[in-house]
Amino acid sequence: MENSKSIAGEEQIIQDLLPRKFKNSGKILVYILSAFCLVGIYAYYRQLRYGLIVTHMRDYVSWGIYISNFVFFVAISLVGSLITAVFRLAGVKWGSPLTRIAEMIAVAAIIFASIIIIVDMGSPERFYNLFIYGRIQSPIIWDVIVITTYFFISILLLYYPMLPDLQILLRFKEESGPRLHKFYSYLGSFWKGSHKQYLLSKKAINALCIAIIPVAFTIHTVTSWLFATTYRPGWDSTNFGAYFIAGAFLVGAGAVVVAMYIFRKWYGLEKYITLEHFDKMGRVLVLLCLLYLYFNVNEFLTPFFKMKESEAGYLNDMFSGSFAPVFWFAIFTGIILPIIILLFKTGRKPLPMFIVGIMVVVGAWFKRYLIVTPTLLHPFLPMHDVPASYHHYFPSWEEWAITMGSLAGAILIIVALCRVFPIIPIQETINEHHETAK
Repeated sequence: MENSKSIAGEEQIIQDLLPRKFKNSGKILVYILSAFCLVGIYAYYRQLRYGLIVTHMRDYVSWGIYISNFVFFVAISLVGSLITAVFRLAGVKWGSPLTRIAEMIAVAAIIFASIIIIVDMGSPERFYNLFIYGRIQSPIIWDVIVITTYFFISILLLYYPMLPDLQILLRFKEESGPRLHKFYSYLGSFWKGSHKQYLLSKKAINALCIAIIPVAFTIHTVTSWLFATTYRPGWDSTNFGAYFIAGAFLVGAGAVVVAMYIFRKWYGLEKYITLEHFDKMGRVLVLLCLLYLYFNVNEFLTPFFKMKESEAGYLNDMFSGSFAPVFWFAIFTGIILPIIILLFKTGRKPLPMFIVGIMVVVGAWFKRYLIVTPTLLHPFLPMHDVPASYHHYFPSWEEWAITMGSLAGAILIIVALCRVFPIIPIQETINEHHETAK
């Protein structure tokens, strides 16, 4: 009797977690995201045809919205792998439904972090020169190496834990269709579920989890060094590595919360992504907000207290000048208001958490914009005898289109992955079901 109940429970879990075809709302979302991507591709075509003159980047603001977007993608990708790695190594059971969501976000974000760098180069063939003429002394080469390494480890960390699920998916040929069935066979037909394979898979996953932690920290530290090793007001800081990592933890966790809510509602996964998950992720977000707030205070208080002449213009512009509305919006929306909301238990319910997650992600994007632009507009040597356009920067429509297209493209990859693969690990959920039934 107990055995039949267990089998029935397994079948119910499988039916609940199998990938599903998109309904009309899903198809509309895909069409909208695809439209944004097509507009972005057209804008990039214009950039390739006419050059970077179609952007509003000039001699001083040579890093504009593209690099802001790059830092944003790298930040979001960081926490995906770390959630997976830390939860697995620490044996945190409650986090298992979130690991694949986090990994999908990490893979999508790191793909577009790589693409946006090529877009920023102007001529894409320049990327080839990095491998021909690159020097190991250059932080840009470090960035290329660590991003490439991180990308392949993230792919493997998404793939290896999915092997038992692929074996399950192969049993449902009618539901998946012939094309997907063939794809699943290509990816996982060698997996037989033997004890030896499980042991080898577990060792491989543990090795990847151990390897990706320093790589994940390195990728954002190296990104921060691209700024810190460039002698400019606002970037001349030894705090940048920790400052960037703290911000990356926060925005990545916010993105996971947003995805949790959407997938929970979209696929009816209330039994698997529970109120407890939101409550615990809310506590994590409060901690990360407080940590990032500390690093923001640390980053601005010391130079503000000294108020060196070289940094005075930059700081005044940030706190009370032309960038002040964006700066205070990013601080209050992305850090302070989430802390206030999440300190209360009602604020850690699904809907408030979803709103907080959006606030954190939006605030984080504008924070990355502020890291790049105000500094470049306040060089150590004052601007003299330059065109008026050099004194200010606001992205052109091509820059906005490419940026929005890249964001839509990252979401489109996540949507495609959740259509093809189970959002929540099926076999792990079944194993946990058996453990709780004992």
